[in-house]
Amino acid sequence: MSKLQEKIELYTGEVEKLGINVDKNLLARVTKGLGPSIYKVDAEKVSSSDPKELETVKNNFLIKKLGLEDSPKLDEAIAKAIETIGSSNRNKYRAIFYTILVQDLGQEGFYANEQEDVEEETEKETAKVEAKAEEVKEEAPVKEEVKAEKKEEATAEPTEKFVAKNTQEFLDSFNWHKYEEGIEAVDDEKLAAFDKALEGTVGFVNEHEVIDGTVARLTDREAIIDINSKSEGVISLNEFRYNPNLAEGDVVEVLVDKREDSTGQLVLSHKKARVIKAWDRVNKAHETQEVVNGFVKCRTKGGMIVDVFGIEAFLPGSQIDVKPIRDYDQYVEKTMEFKVVKVNHEFKNVVVSHKALIEADLAEQKKEIIGQLEKGQVLEGIVKNVTSYGVFVDLGGVDGLIHITDLSWSRINHPTEVVELDQKLNVVILDFDDNKSRIQLGLKQLQKHPWEALDENLKIGDKVKGKVAIIADYGAFIEVSQGVEGLIHVSEMSWSTHLRSAQDFVKVGDEVEAVILTLDRDERKMSLGIKQLHPDPWTDITSKYPVGSTHTGIVRNYTNFGVFVELEEGIDGLVYISDLSWTTKVKHPSDFVKVGDELTVQVLELDVEGRKLNLGHKQTTENPWDAFEDQFQIDSVHTGTVTQKTDKGAIVTFGDIDVEAFVPSRHMEKEDGSKIEKGETTEFKVLEFSKEYRRLVVSHTAIFRAQEQKNIKSAKKKMDDNIEKSTLGDISALADLKNKMEGNE
Repeated sequence: MSKLQEKIELYTGEVEKLGINVDKNLLARVTKGLGPSIYKVDAEKVSSSDPKELETVKNNFLIKKLGLEDSPKLDEAIAKAIETIGSSNRNKYRAIFYTILVQDLGQEGFYANEQEDVEEETEKETAKVEAKAEEVKEEAPVKEEVKAEKKEEATAEPTEKFVAKNTQEFLDSFNWHKYEEGIEAVDDEKLAAFDKALEGTVGFVNEHEVIDGTVARLTDREAIIDINSKSEGVISLNEFRYNPNLAEGDVVEVLVDKREDSTGQLVLSHKKARVIKAWDRVNKAHETQEVVNGFVKCRTKGGMIVDVFGIEAFLPGSQIDVKPIRDYDQYVEKTMEFKVVKVNHEFKNVVVSHKALIEADLAEQKKEIIGQLEKGQVLEGIVKNVTSYGVFVDLGGVDGLIHITDLSWSRINHPTEVVELDQKLNVVILDFDDNKSRIQLGLKQLQKHPWEALDENLKIGDKVKGKVAIIADYGAFIEVSQGVEGLIHVSEMSWSTHLRSAQDFVKVGDEVEAVILTLDRDERKMSLGIKQLHPDPWTDITSKYPVGSTHTGIVRNYTNFGVFVELEEGIDGLVYISDLSWTTKVKHPSDFVKVGDELTVQVLELDVEGRKLNLGHKQTTENPWDAFEDQFQIDSVHTGTVTQKTDKGAIVTFGDIDVEAFVPSRHMEKEDGSKIEKGETTEFKVLEFSKEYRRLVVSHTAIFRAQEQKNIKSAKKKMDDNIEKSTLGDISALADLKNKMEGNE
């Protein structure tokens, strides 16, 4: 069988194996069209994962050879061909790949005459063979010895010249191997006999062949390997780091790198031999879950690099041990046992685990422990991990959690205040779920509750000292004794009714003294007070702040309706907004005073039981409206300035006089019809004055309107006098004038 026919049968068998539907005759013609490239290992296949090679297929085969135009259709055909063969088979036989493309793109006609071309080429080759035979006949006579030898051979093995009846018969029997190689093929039986004769022959080894060798000797740095050749090989011990127990007589795999180097030395490599067979071993170890030895080479991001059979495998940090590892360096350059847990052939990645071995050992132990768990049981464990919310404890293959509230009877900010990593301690089982996979543990429960150890003589009204443990907006918790806390509410920190935040009085860590206000041993609750250490300032309030007395206080706060003034610590009074000024209309207290200002006030009202003081500021001065009553009489005229203007009117002030008047909008009209603007100074007439309501209303329009009325009345009187003196002829004219004037009124 010729080499071409062997390739065609190889590709046909591969197509049947993959289950691809292609025309086998077309496959044969495409294979023939590829020429000698099918006999080269590096050109026989197409790498479907290499975009550059796929681009070359498109340009050289589809565009140049088949004469197709470049279009997205060609890329789609290439992608479809890859999918047809199978994405897992990254290197595809070129002949099969091209046949699928030709069939998908409908280019079978390109190879329609390929069979005829093959026959023509075969006829040419036949002619060449026959011509060569004629040339042999015409050669000069050879030596008699050669002739005699050939004659004997011819006599011994008579041959009959083969004459092909047709082209197809010639193709089927043509020796392509002899034609391409230029030599006669050696019979397989003879080759087998030759190989058998060479068995055991010293020195017969092939380069790049993996064979077994025996460790003949060991030095400090090298291993001398005997492979039954004419010389021994030397391999560095670094290649055997994974096997520290290597000894003389051990059989190891080696690769014959060179039979002889420049010095005639045999060059062997154990590492390369291991790499060649490593993937087979890794796959087998993965399938059978075999335990393998590996050498931890170095640290890397997220784990370690391990040498397994010469392959660099990844050991994740989470797979080193069942407990978290804090020091990875302790495992570097150590030989450990592992299980292969994942193999990725596409990316040549191997993942190993040491934790899997430990878990397998702990599985039975864990099952036994879980079966014996009971609430209230005390066990010994080791602190495995510490978080902000609690501590994980290893009970011997089973993990339990001690919540931060179950670590100590005292209030703590972080579990590290009580325990530390790898610490051995006794814990009590508080609770667990149905599967016993979540176990709640307690540490403080092993000690007597602090409330039970509290002094029995303590009672309400006693003074105690403690440290501020925590502060909230509503108060502070004071640790009176180990694990016993009392609450000081912010209202119990000062006698002042103007409450502030607890941070204004104490800070965490302060040592304070307080008085016990309530004590409930059953509920384990205690309330304390600081202000009770000082006398109540309201005890003699009537003598210190009688009604009508005047005092100076500090503005502590204000609201929409008034101002809170502190006369002394614990005594606050309220000044209503209406009691701030006699003359100014205050819209908001912040327009009149600021927090921290001193303010003179008069006690207007005192409620001892309700602890309320009603204060006034304007009462500390005389009421100016008593004097304004005489100054701003009805119809009196004053010069004022418009300081503020609104939709309803305007506010007018009168020089240095501390009073404000209101001008309605309709009374702001001037004699020429325009309106008075803000900042303008003119005369105003008093229309209304109320001392009780402190109200003053003025008008500018009323001034010239009153003058108009006066002029009209004067003209009317004069006209009446003239009528009496006039004749009857003048009466009608005067009457018309009178009517006209009355109409203008």
